[in-house]
Amino acid sequence: MLKIFITGGTLDKEYRQTDGELILSKTHVNEILGQGNCTLETGLEIIMLKDSLFMEEQDRKIILEKCLGCPEKQIVITHGTDTMAETARVLGPVIKDKTVVLVGAMIPFTFRDSDAVFNLGFALAAVQILKPGIYIAMNARIFAWDNVRKNKESGEFEKIRS
Repeated sequence: MLKIFITGGTLDKEYRQTDGELILSKTHVNEILGQGNCTLETGLEIIMLKDSLFMEEQDRKIILEKCLGCPEKQIVITHGTDTMAETARVLGPVIKDKTVVLVGAMIPFTFRDSDAVFNLGFALAAVQILKPGIYIAMNARIFAWDNVRKNKESGEFEKIRS
């Protein structure tokens, strides 16, 4: 079985009509798996539903402890893209015997033309074929935890060094 930890981020945001805000009130991961006709045996667990801009070091420690404490060797973490690389840098030096892939979306699942379904499916495939380690999977690219950043101008992830 493969573990999916949910931490929030744009992937799970939805539009609140009363004030036009984007909010986190529930996860959409089950809907995404259904829409993608996913047949993998997965265990889902919501750790938190947080915009990653509001994540603190204590939140990252909780994510680390959850990864270390679960018996599964393949883990996907849904996460906000703004601080995904920071969380990967907390996990990378510690987790050596599991394959962990962090993934998110630039456009919420509930919006038309969202990248959430593609990105989650890509991460689920990646976690099954990568060697143990910590990775970020975004927009059909895989990055090692210690060689990635989000380019806020382009809205894309990129290697820090070639």
